[in-house]
Order: sequence, then structure tokens, then C-alpha cells
Amino acid sequence: MSNWENFNKFFITDKALGFSLDLSKIPFDQSYLNKIESKSKIALEQMQALEKGEIANPDENRMVGHYWLRTPKLAPTKSIQDDISSTINEIKIFCSNVLSTNIKGQTGKPFSHVLFIGIGGSALGPQLLVDSLTTTNSKIKFLFFDNTDADGFERIFSSIKEILGQTLVVVVSKSGATTETKNGMLETKAFFEENALNFEKHAIAISCADSGLEKLAKSSNWLKIFHIWDWVGGRTSIFSAVGLLPVGLLGADIDSFLQGASEMDALTRAEKNNPALLMASSWLFEKGKNLVALPYFDRLLLFSRYLQQLIMESIGKEKNLNGQVVHEGLSVFGNKGSTDQHAFVQQLRDGKNDFFVTFVNIFSAPLGRIELEPGIRNRDHLFGFYLGTRKALSEANRDSISISFEKFNAKTLGALLALFERTVGFYASMLEINAYHQPGVEAGKKAASGFIELKKQLINAVKGSKEVFTADEIQSKLNGNFEVDDIYYLLKFMACNNEITEQQESLEPKLSCFKAKGA
Repeated sequence: MSNWENFNKFFITDKALGFSLDLSKIPFDQSYLNKIESKSKIALEQMQALEKGEIANPDENRMVGHYWLRTPKLAPTKSIQDDISSTINEIKIFCSNVLSTNIKGQTGKPFSHVLFIGIGGSALGPQLLVDSLTTTNSKIKFLFFDNTDADGFERIFSSIKEILGQTLVVVVSKSGATTETKNGMLETKAFFEENALNFEKHAIAISCADSGLEKLAKSSNWLKIFHIWDWVGGRTSIFSAVGLLPVGLLGADIDSFLQGASEMDALTRAEKNNPALLMASSWLFEKGKNLVALPYFDRLLLFSRYLQQLIMESIGKEKNLNGQVVHEGLSVFGNKGSTDQHAFVQQLRDGKNDFFVTFVNIFSAPLGRIELEPGIRNRDHLFGFYLGTRKALSEANRDSISISFEKFNAKTLGALLALFERTVGFYASMLEINAYHQPGVEAGKKAASGFIELKKQLINAVKGSKEVFTADEIQSKLNGNFEVDDIYYLLKFMACNNEITEQQESLEPKLSCFKAKGA
């Protein structure tokens, strides 16, 4: 088969979305697709069951309903349909009131900034949206707390101190107990109080009904509460209030964003020429390799970070649905074109062939103010770098997928994100794993809480004591199964923060001695 014939065979386009998917640089053929036809059929059937409300996350006995967020009428009950629609409407009204200055800060001035507090998908999704959809007409600027790093908090506090009275604070946590988010909220509340401002008059909660966060927001009379549901995971929450609130406050079109996703959902339900199913099939063909995301469009700089969580948290699993140890995964990294030309494309072209690239291209965008030479403008060079990199990789037998949109806006961004959500779901079905739980993340959270308990024990062990001790000496005094190297690290951490004294520092940790402060 000629390259042109292969291109036509594995090129899918949709005029309404101005979308195309080119799989011609993946060296599979129809015989491969025939071979995995049964997997594809099962993936479609499982996706249909999921959309109808079947329990898709048995670990937590939950439905998985992020597809309903952009097409509420598909939700399995009238109650869920109404909840989704009313939440979307509430967000539109609230954003309109903020942007029209009907809702103002305590100083009487319009809100000009948002401090968005979340973690994981509750931050990565909004960060991508803000970076992608902010324009010169956007009235609101966004800042993010997406960690529990006090240094990061202070950097942002110093930048908003003068406009704190014009700053909204959005707190996102389904339960209200998420450590990083709760810490950021408490630090922010303290900062407002230090500056003689009422935090509650600026605070917005996005949480599940009857959660600890919702109860706090209600009892403290926060400015606004928007609901999310337990059937929406953090990494698929971008079409819920978590993403729609930033879209609306930026002045972007919420309806267009949802419509793009809904239209892509319709395309990816098809039995034939289904772009998500074919892309998942290509991932299966490339199994064992990494995915490199390369958008040739600056507004999609954060796209690879967003994909890292969506894909790696969904696909990275120890066991399959039968409980067998399989250690599945799909590692994701990326940058943007043509920045990548001066970074890791050298390895992609000449190094280990352990990856496949997913290019994202936007055809229609500003060309540049001037002609650099007759008929040639700035964007011609960027498009040339895209085609050139694609060609150079292909010549070296490096596989790639190309996703293109005729133009970039809220609608096409919604479609792009929906395409990958569906692809992840199909691919997980093909691997026979659960895409919708994250036991590894929960294990990390549990271990982290154990170290907080260890620090409490260390404080009690040295309190009031004049004894000088090493890490292994204090291990015998503690309750719990703590490794001595972990104890050393925590002692060093406490000493560097003046909570205890490092009496004798040594290049050999076993000889380092610590004692209580002032002892």
C-alpha cells in the first residue's frame, strides 16, 4: 500500500468540529485491527454500559459519569440530569454577576483575581483551561495553590496582598478532607484575617453535597457553593464546576466548551471510524512505549501535564480486573513545538525508540505581524517545524499520531479533552484494567499520614529531655514500624527548621546527634 493510500485509509475527519486524526504513521494495518476486533467490541460495550450508569468503579461502588456532564440528558436518572443542568446554569449566572460587577469584593471594587485551591485534576484541569483560554479581554487573572508548600503559598500571598480585597478564593475538594487543599484553605483564611478581611465573603466551595467542606461553607456563610458528585473523578472533573467556573470567569463560552465535548462524544460512540477507539487501538499496538505529547501551539503548553494525570493515573495499575498482577502503564511526557526542537527531539530522532509521538496541530491562528520574506510569516515556520519533525521522525522509523483542528477555541478544546477521556476508557477496557480507581495514590496518602504521626512521636520523645541522641537510638523509643533512615530524615528536617538542634553534624548519618531545642 502506498503512503497516500495508507494516509487516506487511516485519516479520520469531522467537518463540524474541524477535526482530523491521522494514524498513518502508526505501522499497523487492517489485519491488526481485525485481530483485536473482539477487544474493540468489548470496549464499546463496556463504555455503553458505563454511560448508562452501570457501576464502573467497583472498589468504591460508584458510577462513572463524567460523560453526562456535557450531555445531561444521557444521565440515568432525572435527578442527576437536573442537578447537572442546574449547576451549569448557576455557574453561568454567578460568572455573569462577577464580570458585570454585580458581585464585588469587600473593598467595593470588582473582583480582578481568583486564587484557585485544588490538587491533582482539580488543579491541572483549571490550569490548562486558564492558560489556554485567557485572552486580552479576560477580566480575571488566576493564581493557583496546587500543593502544600508554604514557600509557594508565600510567593503568591506577596503578589496579591495589595489586591486581596478583589480576590475570589475557590476551594475544590469533594470531601473537604484533602490534605493539600485543606492546608491551602487554612493558610489563605489566616492571610485574609491578618489583612483585616473576611475570608468567607470571598470564598467559593466546589464539593459534594453534605461533605465536610460544604458544611463548613454553609455554616460560615461562604459566598457561593457549587456541587460536584462522587461519580466524577478528579482527573475527569474538567467539565464539572471545577472547569466550568474558570471558563466562565475568563469570559469564555461555557456552552461551546461543553458542545465541543458532546460532539466528540457522539463521534467516539460509533462502531466504525471511531477516532477514540482507533487511537486506543494504536496505543495497544505501541504497548510498552511512552507517549510523547507535542502540541505545536503555545496555548497548549500545559496539555502534556494534564495528560500525565489523565492517562497515568488511569492506566498505571498493578492488577487487572481478575486480580492478576500485570503492572500496566503508559508513561506520558512532552513539551511544545518548536521548543522541543531545541530540547528532546534529538533523542526522539536518534536515541532509544521507546516512544510514540502525538502531535497536536492548529491550522488557523495568527500568522505574524510582518512578512519575514515574501509570502512567509512567523507561523509558517512553526507549521514547517511541525511537518519537519513529523517527517524526520518517520524517516527514522519513529511512530506518530497527528491530531489537528482547523482553529482553536473553547469548543475545539472541549473536543480535544473529550477525545482523550474516551481513548483512556477504551484502552483500559482493552487491557482489562479499572481506569477509574487509584489505589496507588491512596497508598501514598496513607504513608504520608504515617509520617505526620512519626513527627508527633518525635516531638513527644524529645520534649523536655536534655538527652542527645542519634536516629537509631531514638527509633527504639518510638511506637510504630518506622525505618531508621526515615527517622533521620525527619530529625534533619526538624533541625533545619529550628524545631530541634543538631548537636553534632556528620557526613555519616549514624553519627549525627540531635537534642531538644534549648536543652
